[in-house]
Amino acid sequence: MSIILIGFTLLMSLAVGWSIGANDAANSLGTAVGSKVINLKQGIVLISIFGLLGALLQGQHVAHTIGKGIVPMDQLNGSLGLYVALVASFAACAWVVLATYFKMPISTSHSIVGAVAGAGLAIGAPVKWKILGDIFVCWITTPIGAAIFGYVFYLLLRNFFHRIIPRKFNRVVTSVLIITSGCYVAYSWGANDVANATGVIVGAGILSPTVSVALGGIAIVIGIVTWGYKVIETIGSEITHLLPLMAFAAQLASAINVHVYTLFGIPVSTSHSIVGAIFGIGLVRGVRVLNIRIMREIIFCWLATPFVSGVISFLILKGMITFIKP
Repeated sequence: MSIILIGFTLLMSLAVGWSIGANDAANSLGTAVGSKVINLKQGIVLISIFGLLGALLQGQHVAHTIGKGIVPMDQLNGSLGLYVALVASFAACAWVVLATYFKMPISTSHSIVGAVAGAGLAIGAPVKWKILGDIFVCWITTPIGAAIFGYVFYLLLRNFFHRIIPRKFNRVVTSVLIITSGCYVAYSWGANDVANATGVIVGAGILSPTVSVALGGIAIVIGIVTWGYKVIETIGSEITHLLPLMAFAAQLASAINVHVYTLFGIPVSTSHSIVGAIFGIGLVRGVRVLNIRIMREIIFCWLATPFVSGVISFLILKGMITFIKP
């Protein structure tokens, strides 16, 4: 294996980790920032800590699916696995960075899965369509499940707080719950999404799952700190105006939703989950409180993500194929 090729592939996967931190940081505590419970800097610190913990403690579940479950990179001839990993990482990173620039919360899971599949098709590798189909179904159920959870949780919590918690303690109790649930979201996000950065280097046999997850977690933290504020603004305040109790219900619904998929090793979108939860909560108050324009733009980006990253990956690797000597 070429040392230079390995180096570029590793560097590109870390760039994916950085882009994940930049785009997906908002999914954890964006609602807490939007509801004014904590400020932006406090949110970034908490997301960094708990996102890294999730990556280190449970990040290996999904890494196997990304690295070997879609295209068996470890079974490809010669350096083909490395080329697939390199090109897929580049395609996924490019699309996520573009979306982040425009403050759109997209799915980094969709981006890397689409890119891996596109690269596999470019070289005629055996794409595991059944697993890809299962993942696709979960992509559909993720925002729907989160919306249902969010709707139900908010209804129950609203009635509970109004009847049980004295009004003067409402703000304090809700703030504690928001911060706690936000940290849980960050943890489940780190556990699920670090594989989007590290799965390809695990699949290509560059690093062990433990080492790759640690490096990916650090890259994600750097992305959070340097560029994470952009999408936080969209999640926190532009979909709908969030009251503190709404923020707690959204975060709790999203965290539970993502964590279940993580335990089964399924790469799902924390962006879809938190946006779905916010949408469900907004429905409790009526569609009129939702920013339909923003929702429409977000959904368009969701639909485009796996196809755009897949096409980029396919075209680049197809163009390189004549120079690759397995």
